[in-house]
Amino acid sequence: METKVNEAAERKMCGYNCAQAVACTYCNLAGLDEETAKELTQGFAVGMGGSMEATCGAIIGAINILGVINKNPQKTMQSSKKIINAFKEQNGTVICKELKGITDGVVKRECIDCVRDAAALLEEELK
Repeated sequence: METKVNEAAERKMCGYNCAQAVACTYCNLAGLDEETAKELTQGFAVGMGGSMEATCGAIIGAINILGVINKNPQKTMQSSKKIINAFKEQNGTVICKELKGITDGVVKRECIDCVRDAAALLEEELK
């Protein structure tokens, strides 16, 4: 598979939220049109609903696409866990406000890099 990590980052820079940037980049692999993928992931901005309280939207976007592609709940759960664990190992957390340094003043990862990380991890699981 040709990597689309930079394409996901471009979408983020063009105004897509983190979940949209990842989901829309890979939506064609899931048989979804981009507008549908964008609408489905619009509420996952800034740690879900703008709250920063939940999982990073980039991970959510990746896992949403993974589920549509896999069509197998067990496989999706296993791959989702791998993505979450790898992202957490790489960045120290999967929670938006922790990544952004809201809790301790230390930014662990910028959004654009979270998008790149989640896209790369999704690609790894799709191999």
